[in-house]
Amino acid sequence: MTCAPLWFGSPAGRRCCTWSTDPCRRCARVGLSSLLRVRARGLNHSEVFTREGLSPSVRFPRVLGIECVGEVASTTDPSRLLVGQRAISIMGEMGRDFDGSYADYVLLPNEQIYPVESNLPWEVLAAIPETCYTAYGSMLNMRLAAGQRVLVRGATSGVGMAFERLVRAAVPGVRLVGSTRSKAREALLVQGGFDEAVLDPDGRLRVEGRPFDRALELVGPATLKDTCAHVREGGIVCSTGQLGGKWYMDGFDPITDLPPDGFLTSFYSGDVRGERLAGLVSFVEGNAVDVGPERVFALDQMADAHRFLEGSCCFGKIVVTE
Repeated sequence: MTCAPLWFGSPAGRRCCTWSTDPCRRCARVGLSSLLRVRARGLNHSEVFTREGLSPSVRFPRVLGIECVGEVASTTDPSRLLVGQRAISIMGEMGRDFDGSYADYVLLPNEQIYPVESNLPWEVLAAIPETCYTAYGSMLNMRLAAGQRVLVRGATSGVGMAFERLVRAAVPGVRLVGSTRSKAREALLVQGGFDEAVLDPDGRLRVEGRPFDRALELVGPATLKDTCAHVREGGIVCSTGQLGGKWYMDGFDPITDLPPDGFLTSFYSGDVRGERLAGLVSFVEGNAVDVGPERVFALDQMADAHRFLEGSCCFGKIVVTE
């Protein structure tokens, strides 16, 4: 059995990746104990950052990929993981500390494999794990209710679009406002399901006052202070993403910069709970939520997939199948 992984030999451009028929020996060295046959994986901007050398803890060469869906191929935990069973894996240093899902097979810690019951097509199931899980956890933490006006900062991202779809199914009556840096994308946001779109061309929202009851911050520390300045008294800001490429806050005073009597929360997709993940899959299927990917590529088209993810046309989740 071979993995046929897509190696990134150094932090550089898309062209630095090479194919190999290495039989997973690099994964085996870190003592992982169950093998997952990868049927599809979603792409993430963090993988682009890692590829570009912006993840200092990652050592190359490395097979990237922080999430996947597939079937259990072999296991040392047969009481919980049945061979042939559908499963999801996300985060847990996959694709960072050890080789990830840009391969036909991936070796994983047993506790990082989450069995699921689902009849969704592989490319749709693959759009759920990291992106929808992040949107779902954020939605729960924001305590949404009908009649609220909710800002999504960085709305054209995969998480932003997934959030819109989940909220529509979970909390009818919420008014969703999406931000974008591009005027050309304002109409696309409304077509995609948002009630309004606002411009955010230079890290400052083009709105006056504090019109929002809640805010999902996906751009991150680069715009968090400005987001808080537009949330009403008693409102909630959930800082989840880091699309702005800035990891830490500078010059942020929580006493004066948070909304008056407001709250700051967050959601980290690395905090994976099997029951919450299973609940998300059940919610998506039970409510017929359209979480399908924007584009689907094959594994040997990974460079094209990364190019599309980084481009101005990307509007939602990208999935790479076998």
